[in-house]
Amino acid sequence: MPVAVLEGRPIEGRSVSSFLSATAAGPSALLIEGEPGIGKTTLWLAAVEQAKARGFRVLSTRAAAAESVSAYTALADMLDDVDADAWADLPAPQLLAVDQVLLRAGTGDVTDQRAVAAAFLAVIERFADIGPVLLAIDDLQWLDPSSVHVIAFAARRLTGQVGLLGSVRTEVNDGASAAWLQLPRPEAINRIRLSPLGVQELHAAVAARLQRSFSRPAMGRIYAVSGGNPFYAIELARAMDDQSLQTSLASLPRTLADVVRRRLGGLDPDVHEALLAASCLAAPTVELVSMATAGSDDQLVDLLEIAESKSIIAIDGNRIHFAHPLLARGVYTEAAPASRRSMHRRIADIVDEPELCARHLALAATTGDDDTLRALDKAADSARARGAPAAAAELMDLAISLGGDTPDRRLGSALHHFDAGDHERATAVLQETVDRLPPGDLRAEALCRLAVVRLYTVGFFEATSVLQQALADAGEDSPLRVQILITLAHSLMHANRLTEGRDTALQAVSDAERLDHPHLLGLALGMRVMLGFMAGEGLDEASLQRALELEEHQTFTPLVFRPSMQHALLLEWTGELATARQALDAIRLRCMEKGEEGEYVFIAQHVVMSSMWAGDYVTANLVAEDATERALQLPGSAPLFLAHSMRAPLAVFAGQEAEARRTIAEALEIVAQTGTFRLGQRVLASLAFLEVSLGNYEAAVAAVAPMLSAFDAEATPTELPFAAFLPDAIEALVQLGRHAEATPLIEALERNGAAFDRAWMCAVGARGRSMLLAAQGDLDGAHAAAQQAALHHERLPMPFDRARTLLLLGQLERRLRKKESASAHLQAALDIFERGNIPLWADRARTELARAKVGGHGSGQLTPSEQRVAELAASGMKNRDVANALFISPKTVEANLARIYRKLGIKSRAELGRHIGAPTRPQI
Repeated sequence: MPVAVLEGRPIEGRSVSSFLSATAAGPSALLIEGEPGIGKTTLWLAAVEQAKARGFRVLSTRAAAAESVSAYTALADMLDDVDADAWADLPAPQLLAVDQVLLRAGTGDVTDQRAVAAAFLAVIERFADIGPVLLAIDDLQWLDPSSVHVIAFAARRLTGQVGLLGSVRTEVNDGASAAWLQLPRPEAINRIRLSPLGVQELHAAVAARLQRSFSRPAMGRIYAVSGGNPFYAIELARAMDDQSLQTSLASLPRTLADVVRRRLGGLDPDVHEALLAASCLAAPTVELVSMATAGSDDQLVDLLEIAESKSIIAIDGNRIHFAHPLLARGVYTEAAPASRRSMHRRIADIVDEPELCARHLALAATTGDDDTLRALDKAADSARARGAPAAAAELMDLAISLGGDTPDRRLGSALHHFDAGDHERATAVLQETVDRLPPGDLRAEALCRLAVVRLYTVGFFEATSVLQQALADAGEDSPLRVQILITLAHSLMHANRLTEGRDTALQAVSDAERLDHPHLLGLALGMRVMLGFMAGEGLDEASLQRALELEEHQTFTPLVFRPSMQHALLLEWTGELATARQALDAIRLRCMEKGEEGEYVFIAQHVVMSSMWAGDYVTANLVAEDATERALQLPGSAPLFLAHSMRAPLAVFAGQEAEARRTIAEALEIVAQTGTFRLGQRVLASLAFLEVSLGNYEAAVAAVAPMLSAFDAEATPTELPFAAFLPDAIEALVQLGRHAEATPLIEALERNGAAFDRAWMCAVGARGRSMLLAAQGDLDGAHAAAQQAALHHERLPMPFDRARTLLLLGQLERRLRKKESASAHLQAALDIFERGNIPLWADRARTELARAKVGGHGSGQLTPSEQRVAELAASGMKNRDVANALFISPKTVEANLARIYRKLGIKSRAELGRHIGAPTRPQI
């Protein structure tokens, strides 16, 4: 680190050292803030030098203020010197994303920003496994939006020894330009606000830079004018000529802008032109500047050397760097507007990248000619293909502002803003477009896109209304009509208007058949099969197979509308849990590889559900924990609701009453706000499950009252997962002596179970019948029904449900004085409850065993999820390897290890290895 920096700013120097040391304990950030010229870059460079001296791997970039910055400029700069071996074995979607960032992919290759973000995070995590990493960004306020998205994504998910160092101007917005930067621990972000230097420190800085000393009166005057700003002071000192001191002091510039203007004012016009070309380029090179200016290469070198001799620029190989951003900005703003436009036009003719060419053409224009507008359209398509929707939106908005304001461009702008995560801007553009357009397909398309935005922001109430408006506008022979119908069917289902949704899906199938549109027909068939199943019509396997055959895997379609996803869910809901899990895990892995975290959270809820049903609570807890971490980073309430819906039943299984109630309350609040009633029923089912587990039967019935009031024994379907509340409702009603209310629920399960041959319906229906008969005093009939239920469980891989039936069977046999078989059944139930770490139900089984004088077993200190992580970590795996093995994030692994260390009273992996490797003492 330059000694002068530490001598002039000792407090800041200590802060830099503390920041670098803090990265050993986990991710940390240091922002160097201050006005222009105050010394931010100097301190930033010194910090980078110190990091390198400490052995950090440094990924750095100096963001450019030029208007011609393209997508991922900063990110590409950070990865430019990284050996390609660092990402050679990344998943294919992430490899493509890196190639697109570095402009090495083919023109037909398409990625998205989620894959780019996942790839960047993966590279950082790999480096952090080896040693400390520093992400260093000078002038954060000028980062291109696409790089901001990726770096923000990575920062929120960082683990290990990673530091983020940034400098940021606070002249205008007081640091708001870095408000996007968040770390897993908010307190890990520290700031240094650089203050003006004192007169002695300022003299040392000026003398060191200009290699000359100044008298006390001269320095006093420089200090008074500059206010202690180092750049201003150096430029004031440089402005002193060989005239008398008094003359020099009297002629000093009065403002920083005057300093820059004077510094540049005496240059030859040809030097000005060369500097203007450099200031128009985000990454100026001698070759590009030469092509953009008149004269020979030799003449250009001479001109650049003049500017370099005056410390305006520095030439590093072929690259041209301005000595300070204020000088680059000064060159650009002091040039006449016509000169700037002319230079941008010349540069547009020499750059190869579509996005850069279009930006220069736009900056050269006052209104949009056809060539410029076409170039902007092409550049927006290119940026989108590179996974840079924010850049695509900016380019489309440029075209609109230059006179190319068409409905198509507005629709494109809204789509890009939505994909970039700016839902508010997307809504505004779409609403304005809708208001301008007459009825017809274009307005229908705008309304359809507006409805999708509403789905992600305010929920299903408003989305359904907007979709119905779109449907009224869409032409009878338009494929758009089919898309609207499919989306509307989905929205109606979630708004608890299932019959309407099913009929809407049927209409979508009919229209797609009539229009002979295979892809849309596949989506319509899949939605119709799903809603028909949920409406109690059974599984239309022939139509589902046809939908799978018609699915176009290369066409972007949200998971919820994909037949392959629907197939996996239907396998899960019909009890084919092993096959469903394979399909769900394959989809979840693809989401992880592509960085599709919103889709990941959606699929995770089903992985958690099927894992719970299958008795794999280890996987269920790890996936739920991982999905919750991701959901907290995502916009909108839907991901958080899904996270709550996963965690609530798991908290009940774990006997965590307070946590379960808090999670359920938060989820139900989101339901009320968004209208996700269909999903909200699952949360109410979790509440009923909690109350039954605690023996609070009145509260259990109250929890499911909305479902019970709408239940029609003849018409309401009893398929999983939406009928999962029925076993708890039946038990609570029977325990309360409300047999007449329980009977139709039992009969519906028995009838539908037989009609569709669903093992779950048959099993829980028979168990409900057994409870009812026992309550009515018919113990023999109850025993026979419980035995029948146990037989159905033999073909149903759902151990918890089986254990509940075994518990009931054991209770009945104890009452019938069949103590031997009662003890066996109760012990089997207890074993299942204990293996799953389900204490409330294990306590029930122990109570029954105690009556039969049979003892139970204790439980271990670690939860099953923690035990699994501990075993893998103790085997020598790194956090990233454990994460890969379990399909979760390194952050989730790290959180589990922290709990494991705390519970076991250890501090290292070596201790963990000894503890896990040691034989366990039998529990008594």
